[in-house]
Order: sequence, then structure tokens, then C-alpha cells
Amino acid sequence: MPLRYFEVDVPIHHITNRQLHGVHVFTGVASSKSEALRIAHEVYDAALAAYTAGLEIPGKQAGGWGARGLRPDWALDWQAAKAGPWNNPCSWTREGGGCFEL
Repeated sequence: MPLRYFEVDVPIHHITNRQLHGVHVFTGVASSKSEALRIAHEVYDAALAAYTAGLEIPGKQAGGWGARGLRPDWALDWQAAKAGPWNNPCSWTREGGGCFEL
């Protein structure tokens, strides 16, 4: 299966204030939705382990995956995570012409 750019959206909530919630977004190259979910989870786990050990959080990994913006005081709900093709909000092919005003 050819590699495509995926987006993985993972619901998050603050560990002490559950009223604070949102979505952590991962993007990168994968061959399927299930592979994208697996890679995103692995990248997050590696970043959290590095942070916990007092090490520098790894940068982008193979395929463009990374865990920038790590929030150790937030919990990720991996059971509710969803993956799909990444849709660039600033793409010139997007209806409305992208993010730039001319």
C-alpha cells in the first residue's frame, strides 16, 4: 500500500481539571489508518518517556511524525483517537482558496 500523509486526532483532558479538554493532533506518513494510529501512539510514548527521564523530547521522526507541544499534565484518550487522510487547511486545492488573502 502506498504511503500517504495522515492526521491522528486524540481527545485530551487536563488531569486535575476535566473541564479543560481538546484534541492533540499528530501528522505524518503511513500506509494505513491503523499504522498512523500506532505510530502516533509510539511517538507520544517516546516523547513522554524522554520528558519523564529529564531528556530532550525527540524531534520529528521518520515520516514526519513527532510530539511537539507535549503536555504531561494532560491525558490522551487513545481509545477514542481517530485517523484519516490529512487535509491541509491552507491547500491551494481546498475550496475557498486556502489560508491566504490576496
